[in-house]
Amino acid sequence: MGLRDGAAPRRTRRAAAGAPVATACPYCGVGCGVLASPDGSGGAAIKGDPAHPANAGRLCSKGSALGETLGLEERLLHPEIGAARAGWDDALDLVARRFTETIRAHGPDSVAFYVSGQMLTEDYYVANKLMKGFIGSANIDTNSRLCMSSAVAGHIRAFGSDTVPGTYDDLEAADLVVLVGANLAWCHPVLYQRLAAAKAARPAMRVVVIDPRRTATCALADVHLAIAPGADVALFAGLLNWIGSAGAIDDAYAAAHVAGLDAALAAAAALTPAAVARLTGLAQADVAAFYAEWTRTGRVATLWSQGVNQSADGTDKVGAIINCHLATGRIGRPGMGPFSVTGQPNAMGGREVGGLANLLAAHLDIANPEHRARVQAFWNSPRIAQRPGLKAVDLFRAVGDGRVRALWIIATNPAVSLPEGEAVRAALAACPFVVVSEVSARADTARFAHVRLPALAWGEKAGTVTNSDRTISRQRAFLPPPGEARADWRILADVAARMGWAEAFAWDGPAAVFAEHAALSGVAGRDFDISAWAGCSDADYAAMRPFRWPAPANGPSRERFFAEGGFFTADGRARAAPTPCAPVSAKPAGLPFTLNTGRVRDHWHTLTRTGLSARLSAHVAEPFVEINPADAGRLGVAPAELVELRGEAGRAILPALVTDRVAEGALFAPMHWTAETAPAGRIGGLIVAACDPVSGQPALKSAAVSARRFAAAWRGLAVSRARPEPEEWPQGCAYWARARRKAGWSVELAGDAPPDDWIGFARALVGAGSQAEPLAFSDAASGAFRAAFLDDAGRLVGAFFAGRGPVPASRAWLAAALSDAAPDRAALLAGRGPGETPDPGPTLCACFDVGLNVIARAIAGQGLADVEAVGRALLAGTNCGACRPEIARLIATRPRNAA
Repeated sequence: MGLRDGAAPRRTRRAAAGAPVATACPYCGVGCGVLASPDGSGGAAIKGDPAHPANAGRLCSKGSALGETLGLEERLLHPEIGAARAGWDDALDLVARRFTETIRAHGPDSVAFYVSGQMLTEDYYVANKLMKGFIGSANIDTNSRLCMSSAVAGHIRAFGSDTVPGTYDDLEAADLVVLVGANLAWCHPVLYQRLAAAKAARPAMRVVVIDPRRTATCALADVHLAIAPGADVALFAGLLNWIGSAGAIDDAYAAAHVAGLDAALAAAAALTPAAVARLTGLAQADVAAFYAEWTRTGRVATLWSQGVNQSADGTDKVGAIINCHLATGRIGRPGMGPFSVTGQPNAMGGREVGGLANLLAAHLDIANPEHRARVQAFWNSPRIAQRPGLKAVDLFRAVGDGRVRALWIIATNPAVSLPEGEAVRAALAACPFVVVSEVSARADTARFAHVRLPALAWGEKAGTVTNSDRTISRQRAFLPPPGEARADWRILADVAARMGWAEAFAWDGPAAVFAEHAALSGVAGRDFDISAWAGCSDADYAAMRPFRWPAPANGPSRERFFAEGGFFTADGRARAAPTPCAPVSAKPAGLPFTLNTGRVRDHWHTLTRTGLSARLSAHVAEPFVEINPADAGRLGVAPAELVELRGEAGRAILPALVTDRVAEGALFAPMHWTAETAPAGRIGGLIVAACDPVSGQPALKSAAVSARRFAAAWRGLAVSRARPEPEEWPQGCAYWARARRKAGWSVELAGDAPPDDWIGFARALVGAGSQAEPLAFSDAASGAFRAAFLDDAGRLVGAFFAGRGPVPASRAWLAAALSDAAPDRAALLAGRGPGETPDPGPTLCACFDVGLNVIARAIAGQGLADVEAVGRALLAGTNCGACRPEIARLIATRPRNAA
């Protein structure tokens, strides 16, 4: 399709209002069902789907706010070559030609795809087929490498396949739930709600949280084991030793279904509770009590997430957990088993189609010649990749050194999310040809593209996703495509056709792609078998309800795996692998802190979706670093002051959150902020890309860094109706963080030196034209400066406050003043509401927009004794429930808060 003469991208769209459309949430691996009702104006009302098995109508704050992320103001809406708009034919012709020429000149391994768990299974399948079966290279990897590839490697090593044995129902049926490196309350809130409801209904259920940091999930825990960072192997290998010493091995199950258990037990023999206590930093009595409880409780479910996976020995951590379940036969039965909860909505779907560089489709092994032959015959492809491809970190190193010369990035932002971020950016800048398929025109990675291709977003695209417990759900379109955006599978198929393989990529819609994917699963002979859907029609696909695989065409389905053995190894037996404890590496000189990274409750990945919602940004509007009070005291860092972190790969500047949630010597920082939102707050540049030798997953949870107080000459706060653009500010800032507000924007700033002209700086910062009336105040002695700019109608255009320290102004009130027809002028310069208007504080309950200070005052003033009482008084915590742990924390500390 060529560019229409004079055509401009559509910035508005209309979809007729109508009945709710059942779709799936695009956030975490819980895989919640969503009912989206188009409002007729390009948006939609969002509710949880009560019929979906994952969430039964529940949604977290992010899912509830999906309707606020559907705007087009930051969308990429037409193809671009260089910085110029192009037609689809020209863009696709160029992509096909450059990839073909690169392969011809340098071989198939000179090109690569880097894809994403944000893709639908149909998109993933087409990308994998094109790269591995037709280009003939396995250089296709995914951002799922960063979050769950150690779980994949652990599953394959133990089970012979990447099989999740159990289901979410097991967490509710268990008598003991062990959460290892998994902050469910913030990262998988609906699963946390399910667990909390089960514990409330059955108070005898016990929950143990194993995490170096006291996370919000600890509010549900009976026991929090604040383990030393990275010591999980020692803890679970010690548990295996305890199981053996206590005579708790299920001898019949082990003899029939497990190989290697004697070697695993021998490797753990020295790990007594005393030894484990020394290695983990836990009290010996706590270790022994945990071991005794785990051993005597029949229905045990052990769940893990990034705190296990994102480490240099993640595969062994996973293996150490699995070994305990294999030794006791606690697998594949209700309420028991090891369970990996994934971070992305379709991380599982990507694994099913072989989206990782070391996998083939349908859980087949790329290193197995018979498996390769089976897939090549099914695809009738001219070639098949002969060996595993480059995993994410190595792939970008190969881009940097010129081995990979053409790279296609789809639905992910590696310039922000990968470790050694500055090296990744340098590699992208030097690559001869970079294609980026994107939704956001402002994504950091898109800046490096020679060709940018506009992709459909959630609400516009159609396909399937698979959640953490093997449930496949439909994502359905309920809005029309904006501008010239296209489905990822269609873009890939069009390029494949231009490269000479039109017949093999000639699907007429996503249903046909899914049917082929299902048919391949039927000939693979593995755990993943959905061949019952091999002949699905468009009508079948349209009517699809959530189902859990396997769903074979012949033979019964099953809810769980491995209760009666049946592992996918050559002899049908599981492998209990020895997991020796690696010695703790000494920190590099001058880098005494261990930096843990992760997420905040209301944001997702690199903010390209959640950053569009003012409500979500109101909870945490800028990056931060958690630091223990003792460490803050030694460094002379007060709350909200800036801290400079330095690692072997780079530096970051972050405001300090002084809290005992982290231990002395430990720090925590979220990973969401980018060059678009807080360039000095990007943490990818701090982290050295040390990877697990089996899975290739980088150790994002334990970077060695130094920390010092950053002595800013001034700190500032701005609110404005217009988006503040740093390029237009007359003087740069050492630190800034930009966030969306309900009627505009806010920016937190800090500088090395004060501007020469405060009024000019403030006017440019908030986008106030020369006609805007300034109200200003300055005090040279204190270093304070305040300015507000009003338009001809007396409405606030923007305001700016500066001083020598953190600005003591009400962010919420100032942001609300942007929509006030006649704001109080004196109050504007004061930075808070007139009279005794209290500052609501940061939003704690995103569903009902209730601030932290409002809740704290109600707890103290009304004597509210529990979360339910707060809900009755303020509604906070009565909808999605994600804020309930934080409300409980406020209640627990109310004497201090009241004081």
